[in-house]
Amino acid sequence: MNERPAPARRIELGTHDGPGGCVVVSGAGVRLDAELCGRAVVTMQLGIVVDGVDLALGSDVVDVRRERIEDSWIARSGKSTGVLPIRQDQTEIRLRHAGGRSWQIVIRCAADGIAVRYAIDDLEGVAWLEADGTVLRPPAGTRAWVQDYQTWYETPRYGADLEALEPGAYGLPVLLRLGPALSTDYLLLSESAIDGRYSGAHATVAADGTIGLVLADDKVEIARGALTPWRVLLLGTLAAVVESRLVDELAPPPSAALEAAEWVRPGRAAWSWWSDFYSGAQLDTQRHFVDRAAEFGWEHLLIDCGWEETWVPDIVAYASHRGVQVHLWTVWHDLDGPEKLARLALWRSWGVAGIKVDFMESESKDRYRWYDTILAESARLGLMVNFHGSVIPRGWVRTWPQVVGYEAVRGSEYYVFYSDAPLTAVHNVALPFTRNVLGAMDFTPVAWSAKDRTTSDGHELAQAVVFESGITHFADSVDVYAASVHATSLLSELPATWDETRLLGGSPDTEAVLARRHGDRWFVGAVAVGPARTLRVPLGRLGDGPWQAWIVDDDPAGGLRGRAEVVQGNLTVDVAENGGCAAILAPPASDTFRARRRPVLAAPVVEPARGGLDDRGEVVLTVSTKATLRTPPGWSADDLGDGRWRVTAPARRRTGDHGIVTVEEPGEDGVPNIAHARLVVPLTAGRHVVSRLPMLGFRNESGPVERDMSNGGGNPRDGVPMRIASIPAADGFGVSTPSEIVLALDGHATRFTVDVGVDDETPTSAASAEVLGDGRALVRVSVSGGAPAVPLDVDVTGIDTLTLRTLPEDVDDSPAHVDWANARVLVPTSGLHTTPHPGR
Repeated sequence: MNERPAPARRIELGTHDGPGGCVVVSGAGVRLDAELCGRAVVTMQLGIVVDGVDLALGSDVVDVRRERIEDSWIARSGKSTGVLPIRQDQTEIRLRHAGGRSWQIVIRCAADGIAVRYAIDDLEGVAWLEADGTVLRPPAGTRAWVQDYQTWYETPRYGADLEALEPGAYGLPVLLRLGPALSTDYLLLSESAIDGRYSGAHATVAADGTIGLVLADDKVEIARGALTPWRVLLLGTLAAVVESRLVDELAPPPSAALEAAEWVRPGRAAWSWWSDFYSGAQLDTQRHFVDRAAEFGWEHLLIDCGWEETWVPDIVAYASHRGVQVHLWTVWHDLDGPEKLARLALWRSWGVAGIKVDFMESESKDRYRWYDTILAESARLGLMVNFHGSVIPRGWVRTWPQVVGYEAVRGSEYYVFYSDAPLTAVHNVALPFTRNVLGAMDFTPVAWSAKDRTTSDGHELAQAVVFESGITHFADSVDVYAASVHATSLLSELPATWDETRLLGGSPDTEAVLARRHGDRWFVGAVAVGPARTLRVPLGRLGDGPWQAWIVDDDPAGGLRGRAEVVQGNLTVDVAENGGCAAILAPPASDTFRARRRPVLAAPVVEPARGGLDDRGEVVLTVSTKATLRTPPGWSADDLGDGRWRVTAPARRRTGDHGIVTVEEPGEDGVPNIAHARLVVPLTAGRHVVSRLPMLGFRNESGPVERDMSNGGGNPRDGVPMRIASIPAADGFGVSTPSEIVLALDGHATRFTVDVGVDDETPTSAASAEVLGDGRALVRVSVSGGAPAVPLDVDVTGIDTLTLRTLPEDVDDSPAHVDWANARVLVPTSGLHTTPHPGR
C-alpha cells in the first residue's frame, strides 16, 4: 500500500519591518512566497543538488529555529558611512531528505530585502554541490534591467520587458519591476558573502520568464557549514533598492584588527592613463598630476601600467609632501603565488598606499581563493585595493574595509578601446539602479575628451555625484578639469565620503537623480537619457530648506553654465539631450564652497639619503625623533635612540642591490610625510653586467628604459632583442632619445665598457651619447642608424655616480632608439671600500 505524501508545511518568516512572507515545503519541492506590506509579490523556488540528489524533492521539515540579529558595523566608504545598524530576523529551516541527508535553508528578512543561503552543518568529509535550484518566478508584465553575462561584467546594461528578453545568461544584479508599468514594487537579485569556499553565480533567463542561478564551476567541492553565498532579494520601492546596504550587511564582520582600519582613506584620485596611455612610465607627468590633485584638494594618485620601481619611491615622497597618496596598477597573475605576492610587502615598504589589480576575469572557486589571499595580505600590510577586470561587489567592503573599488562595469575606458561604440546614456542611467547598488563602481567618470561622445558635458560632470566609488578616479586630464571653472569648483568640493544617499527621482529608463550628503551639504546629480527637457526634482526628502544652491547644468550654447540661487521644495533644471546637471545645496548663511589647496610640506631629513653598507651589511641613519622607518622585506631597523637607526640588510644579498628605506613623519590629512634613504650593497670584485644593476633613476622619451631589449614603444617590455647594424646584443639598456640612466658605483669600479649605437628599430636616426661621472662628462660620441656600434672603454676610478645620457643631434631630430649594449663595470680585487660610503 502506497504511503500518503506528507502534507505541505507552511513556515511564516518573522520580520519586524519590511519584506516577509512564508516558506512552503511539500513533496513538490520548497518555495518562498515573498510579500511586501502583506501583499504577495514574487515566488522563488528553493533547493540545491548535492552528489546528484535534488534535496528540495522529498524533504521534510525537522525543526525551525528563529533568531533576531541586532548588530552594527563601521562603513569606511560607500553610499553611507559611519556606524550603521544591522537589524535582521533569521529563520533556519532544518530538513531531512528521504535519502537521509540533513540540510538547512537559512533565511534573513530585513527592512529592505530577503536573503537565502543553504547549509549542511553535519556533513562528514566533502561532497559536491552540482547545482543551485534557486529560481525566481516573477509576475506577468515584469520589466527587467540586465546585462549579457561576462565574467568581468563589462557589457552594456539595458532594459527590456521580461517576456521579450532572450533566454540565456545574464550578469548580476538583475533589477525587476514586478508587474505592469504602474507597479512600485521592485526586486534586485544578487549575491553576498562570497569567499574561496564557493564559486560565483550568474542569472539565467528561461523561455518561460523564470530566472535561475548558475554556478561558475560545473560543480563545487563543499565541506561542512554554509554551502552557498547569500542569494539576496532587495525588495521595495526603487528608492529602497537604490539606498540599500543589505548586500554589505550580510557579509561577515571584519577581524578585530580591521575594525579600526583608520588607514583606509576614501576620496578622489588623479589618473593619467585615460588621457595619455603611456604616461604611467613618465615621472614628470605623474608629478604634474600630483600637483593638480593637491590644487584640487584630492587625496590620491593612481599610476597605471608603465611605472618602474626605480622612481616609484620618488613620486611617493613627492606626493606625500602634498598630502596625496600613491596607488600602483598591477596584473593579478603578477601577485599569484607566495614569491610574487611578496611584491606587495616591497611596494608597501616604499610608502605606497594601495593597488589596482587587473584582469582576474573569472568567477571560479579557484579565483576566489586568490581573492582571499590578496584580501588577507593587503589587510595585513595596510594597502587599499581596487579590483579591475573583476567580479561585482558582494559585501567585501564590510569584511575587508580596505577594498575601495571594483570595476565590473562598462566605464570610460571603453572610449579608449572602443571609440566606435561610445558609452550610451541608456547604459549610464541604468547603473545607479543596478550595478552601483551593490557597492563601489570604478566607472572613472567625467570623460569630457572622449571621441564621439553622445552625452552632454553636464551628463559627464554629474557622474561625479551619481556614481559612487570608495576612491573615484577621474578619467580626463587634470588640465582639462583645471581649464573649466565649473569643473574645478565641483570636483574640488566633492567630499571624500558620503554620510547618506537618497534617490530623488527617475527610473532606469529615463533619468537618475541622486542626492548624497556630507555634513550639512547635499550634493545632487542627475543623468538623463533622451531628448532635452526640464527636470523638476523634489527636495522634500532632504529637509525643509531653503537651500543655497550652486547649480551646474548644460548651457544651450554648448558646454556648461553655473548659477547660484535659493531653492525650496523643488530644484528645476533644464538638461540637454542625453544631458545632466550637478548641484551643491548648503544651508542659508553657510559657505557653499569650502575646498582648499593642500599645503606643501618640507621633506623629512634623513642622513645619509644615499649610502653604502659596511661589511656587516649595516648602516646607521639619522632622522628626526618623531620619524618611524619602513624597511624592505628581509631588512630590519633597530631604534638606537635620539633619531638614530641601525639598518641591516639580509644576510643573503646581491652585489649592487639597493634597499629603499622609508622615513615617515606625521603629515597632512593623516598622510605620512615621506623621505627615502637608498642604501647600496657594495659591488664585489669582478666584471659586472650593468643591466643587472638597479638604477638610481632614469628618464626616457618613450616609456621606461628597457633592460636587455630595445626601447620599443611606450609600454614596459615592448622592445625586441637589441641589434646595432644587424649585430645582436644579448644584454644592455634600450632607450629613446633624450634619455638618462643613473647608476651607483660608489667609488668601487675602475673601468666601464660598452658598445653604444642606434638600434635597427630607428635606422634613419642619429643621436649623441655621453658617459658622465659625478656630473662631469667623461666621453661623448655621435651615433647614427646603420652605423656599427661605438666601443667605449672609460676610466671610472673613484666615480660615485655614473650617468649614461643620450641627446638628439639636432633639435628637429626624431627620437633615436639607442642601445647601451654589452655594458660592463670592472671592480678590481684590491682597493675596495671596507667602510660605508658617506652618502650625500
